[in-house]
Formats: sequence, C-alpha cells, structure tokens
Amino acid sequence: MSCKMVCPFCSIVCDGRMHPIGVMATSSNSPQRSQNFSIEQLPGISQENCQTLIKAGIKTTHQLLRCAHDLRQQQQLANQLHIHTQYIQKWAALANLSQVPSVGCQYCGLLLHAGIATPQQLAIASLPNLHRQVMKLHIATMQTKQYCPSLELVSTWIQNAQRFRR
Repeated sequence: MSCKMVCPFCSIVCDGRMHPIGVMATSSNSPQRSQNFSIEQLPGISQENCQTLIKAGIKTTHQLLRCAHDLRQQQQLANQLHIHTQYIQKWAALANLSQVPSVGCQYCGLLLHAGIATPQQLAIASLPNLHRQVMKLHIATMQTKQYCPSLELVSTWIQNAQRFRR
C-alpha cells in the first residue's frame, strides 16, 4: 500500500515516488514552486485539443505533467483522448520547459524548436550555440531581429534551468 501525501510546494497528492513536477532550488537551496500555466497558454495546442484536454480534467501544465510523466502515461493519455502520442509528448515537453522561470509559455516553443526538450538539456546547453540557434529560428520565423531574445536572456534561461531539479 502506498502512502499518499500532499506536496507542500504545489498541493499535488503524491504517492511517495519521485515528484512528477520539478521544483526550483534557489541559491539558498530552499525549494520554490515551479511555474504553472493554464493549458490554453501553451503554444501549439489547437483550441479543439485544449477543449479535449480540459474535458479530460487537464486544465494546467502541472496537471498535464502529472498525467503524462512517462511514455506509458503519455500513451495511455493519447489512447484516452484518441490522439497521436506525439502530440502528448510535444505538449508535455512544452509544459516541462514552461516551468523554468524566465522561459514560461513565452519561450518554451522556441526552445523546443531549437532542439531543447527538457530543463536538464537547457541546463547543459552551450550559451553561444543556443543563442545562435534561437536567433536563427526567430529571424526565420519573424523575418526580423527585433524582439529576438538577447544573449543575457538566454543566459538567464540556462542559469534558471541549472537550479531546476526534478
């Protein structure tokens, strides 16, 4: 029999195994709540798919991560919703990246398209290489350098991801 407990940081009921949602560690090593967003705020999810997720009880990024924590859960959710597993995997990756402060829903899609799928990958990314890739994607998409994430912002993403732990 597993022991159920309520996480003091996010109020999620856990069963004592690894927490399904990452927790930020500050410089003082005290955990902070990771960012949680409405499922509608994640980029790349159609309105129809948002409504499907909401009807299934998944209204936030934390709920999505809790229901799609590993491949088995992603496949079960995809079967339940009658959609392809790749969609669930993409949405879970976006939700995972969105937890990192300074990334959020605003930049998680850009990072995913730049080849970064997890906060752990972001934490070990090379700053010059990642900034170059982000600039390339931004310019190709927006046709301008204006509003492209700065080197300092990309550095902040990496630093925040380095303090992020699961």
